[in-house]
Amino acid sequence: MTFVAALANDMPLYTALFFASSGNILALVVNYWFGYWLYEKTKTKLEKSKAGSKSLACGNKYGYFILPFTWLPVIGDPLTLVAGVIRLKFVWFVIIAGSLRVLRYYFLAQIF
Repeated sequence: MTFVAALANDMPLYTALFFASSGNILALVVNYWFGYWLYEKTKTKLEKSKAGSKSLACGNKYGYFILPFTWLPVIGDPLTLVAGVIRLKFVWFVIIAGSLRVLRYYFLAQIF
């Protein structure tokens, strides 16, 4: 993981945290807009994969309550696509999912 490597090579914590979080937040924003703008294609693609179909079902059932799980490995990215497909409000999406991404790196830094 690049974040851990940056810390291991004496990059200041907040610099590594800023760059890792910025890149991760940019990725989740791109996923959201893919889901939003390419609704039909994204929905069809999600329905074809196991993790995607489960994510879509959870998104339709629970709405904003899926966002705390977007930081998880495997299901996190499909959930960010689902957020766009089900048209969650973008500002709340970025606040919730983005802050969780920052916290994930912060806690990871505390371990290393």
